[in-house]
Amino acid sequence: MLKKLTHDQLRETCDKSVLSFQSTKDLTPPADIIGQERAVRAMEFGLKIDLKGYNIFMTGLTGTGKTSYARAAVAKAAQGRPIPDDIIYVYNFLKPERPIAINLPAGKGSEFAKDMEKLIYDIRSEISRAFSDDSFEEQRQEIIDRYQKQSMEIIANLDEIAKAEGFALQKTVQGIIAIPLSLSDSNPKPMSQEEYETLTTEQKKELEEKGRNLQNKIDEAIRKMRALDKSARREMDELEKGTALAAINPLFEEMNAVYKDNAKIIDYLKAVKNDLIANLMIVKEDRKEKQDGDEIVPLYGTTGASEFFLRYRINLFVDNKATAHAPVIFETNPTYYNLFGKIEGRARLGTVVTDFMLIKSGAIHKANGGYLIIQAADLFKEPFAWDALKRTLNNGESQIENIGQEYLLFPTVTLKPEAIPIDVKIILIGNPYIYSLLNVYDEDFKKLFKVKVDFDVEMERNPHNIKKYAELISEIVKTRGLLHFDTNGVAEIIDYSSRLAEDKTKLSTRFNEILEVLYESSTWAELDGSSLVTKEHVEKAVSEKIYRSNRIEERLLSMIEKEEILVDTEGFATGQINGLSVIDTVDYIFGQPSRITARVYMGNAGVVNIEREAKMSGRIHNKAVMILTGYLGEKYARSIPLSISASLTFEQNYGGIEGDSASCAELMALLSAIASVPVRQDIAVTGSLDQHGKIQPVGGTTYKIEGFYHACKLKGFTGTQGVVIPCQNITNLMLKPEVVAAAK
Repeated sequence: MLKKLTHDQLRETCDKSVLSFQSTKDLTPPADIIGQERAVRAMEFGLKIDLKGYNIFMTGLTGTGKTSYARAAVAKAAQGRPIPDDIIYVYNFLKPERPIAINLPAGKGSEFAKDMEKLIYDIRSEISRAFSDDSFEEQRQEIIDRYQKQSMEIIANLDEIAKAEGFALQKTVQGIIAIPLSLSDSNPKPMSQEEYETLTTEQKKELEEKGRNLQNKIDEAIRKMRALDKSARREMDELEKGTALAAINPLFEEMNAVYKDNAKIIDYLKAVKNDLIANLMIVKEDRKEKQDGDEIVPLYGTTGASEFFLRYRINLFVDNKATAHAPVIFETNPTYYNLFGKIEGRARLGTVVTDFMLIKSGAIHKANGGYLIIQAADLFKEPFAWDALKRTLNNGESQIENIGQEYLLFPTVTLKPEAIPIDVKIILIGNPYIYSLLNVYDEDFKKLFKVKVDFDVEMERNPHNIKKYAELISEIVKTRGLLHFDTNGVAEIIDYSSRLAEDKTKLSTRFNEILEVLYESSTWAELDGSSLVTKEHVEKAVSEKIYRSNRIEERLLSMIEKEEILVDTEGFATGQINGLSVIDTVDYIFGQPSRITARVYMGNAGVVNIEREAKMSGRIHNKAVMILTGYLGEKYARSIPLSISASLTFEQNYGGIEGDSASCAELMALLSAIASVPVRQDIAVTGSLDQHGKIQPVGGTTYKIEGFYHACKLKGFTGTQGVVIPCQNITNLMLKPEVVAAAK
């Protein structure tokens, strides 16, 4: 049954009595995002629960305010959470390839780095002073003199024994050897070879026997001298260690007192002291590198022995000194290295070297103890990033390592820093398509992202939400520095929002598109020299926005006007009806009328969908035509077979057709052709049909009506033209004022 609508049913206009203000200047911003009660409740729960796996995935269409709300909600939640520790990396004296990670209270990391730099500076100064002191030189000389005296006594005693046996001692590169003296000379001198040959066999044997005995005594004397030398070196080392410890112990005691509550720092300081003592030889060389009065080379110096002291520097890996609460990190470029850190290299002597100071932190470390927000689409563009994120969340720790090592033919030796424990809540922001893919194809996703924050694209249009919408406009105006809107301007924005929602009982929550209109309305008001944005400025902004994008629509309307595209808007025709379609050019949507024609003839081929045969029909449209065939069979062929051949097509359709909203029009065209009953051409029809012949609602009703309106306007109004729509689509009507006025 057809029902004629009145003009006031074609559009909803905002009741200005609800807007009890002169301009948005009088309003206060809303406390929270509006129209997203489900999402807000889910987000609040997700931020409060602190258990493994309860990370958050925010999903919804683009422009619904997900990112802005995420920033605001997470920043608010972070206020009540403690500031996380600083993290430093220090040199591992036992395993240099395994740097040690140490946690310190926020702000103490930089303090410890400065304290260590000062400590090493003072140590170098104190050791230099201690080893230059006269008392140290005196003790050192006393040890040298004492052992030299003992060595000389051994040599003198050995020399007397040798002379008594008729031998002289001589130093060679092989050591001390005994040389026989001449027997005939009153002033003994080494025996010549000729004299040795003149000796008898008994004399030679006796001389050799004495030489062997003397050599044994020489060997014993050498062993004693070596033992003395070792004792001297040991005593010298003890003196140097004692001198160094006496110089540096007070400095370490001061540091230990400051950091007594941190066991890892105390262990590290102990290792530093032991390493300094174990490498006193290098430390002493540092003293020789500078002359008296020279300044100590800074800790970051890299010349000579000063390079040795680089191992005592502190790598401030994460610095929370300036943090006032739990960190909130929004990583806009979530590459693997930006998220999980890296080990950098430094070019040196034609090769690349690294050390623990070149370990760099990533966003996951900076957000540790807080929140990390990532756009899902950006994350999945980066190789290895998603797998590394899942691994980090599963293990509760982050291992800093460069990617690609496993692909090298010969893996290089590199650092393996100690893993960092991770306690961070991840907020991923993505569209429903990404969310569905992850749920279906990634078994870890459900375990790690248990909280779904789903953003809706519309909300109820009622007085309460209209007021909230006005408050939101006020907040945007104030924060973005726009001109304030008067009551009529806000009312026009409210109506435009319902048009975006394609429902007069709803308001759109695609705030990005609303924001564009607010910006442009304010700009047109400025150009007009107005202090407030009025209804006319909003209408101007909307019309100009449409004009920038509707070139294709105007081109098609021009073709209808020139009858390059044939559309009849008056009269009658058999087997022909005006159907309505919607064209989406990504940034603009508009309706267009199309001639649907049907032809019947003898045969039993059934209803032939020409678009399907030409492979220009989508799956939904194919289904709609099959449903139409089912309806015809149930209606007219329950007793006898239905013998019919018919063809259906959208005339002048060159781009394909999809959807089921033309199935009512197709049925009317087909019945008109079968019965040879003419159909009015001043009426366009839209609506979906089920197999029982019931009419079902369709989408894009507003745009379809306006499309036929523009065609009628071009070809001339007759006063009888109109559109037939399903009664369920009445609430979807938000026609332009121009169309409403024409209908009135």
